[in-house]
Amino acid sequence: QVQLVESGGGLVLPGGSLRLSCATSGFTFSSYAMNWYRQTPGKERELVAAIRPSGVYTNYRDSVKGRFTISRDNAKNTVYLQMNSLKPEDTAVYYCNALIGLTIYWGQGTQVTVSS
Repeated sequence: QVQLVESGGGLVLPGGSLRLSCATSGFTFSSYAMNWYRQTPGKERELVAAIRPSGVYTNYRDSVKGRFTISRDNAKNTVYLQMNSLKPEDTAVYYCNALIGLTIYWGQGTQVTVSS
């Protein structure tokens, strides 16, 4: 079955960096776009970054442009989110996501906390 497993979250100082990973299995990873979302308590999940199957095309929400980079390794069935210059407002649970057929799959999420 399809599985998405995030890792790499943690506590970081403002201005610091983290690299999130999402390891996948159960589907042909190289054929599907992958996304990173985030959610804070009381708010809806918001799309942070997306990457097409080839990895050539990416897009980002405005608030993270120039600071976050989404990438993928199709040989390892893994998508990454490099987060630099982190701000307290980046604090959230981060999820990876894929739409496969008519079903949206989510990982369990990884907590990112940016605080001094």
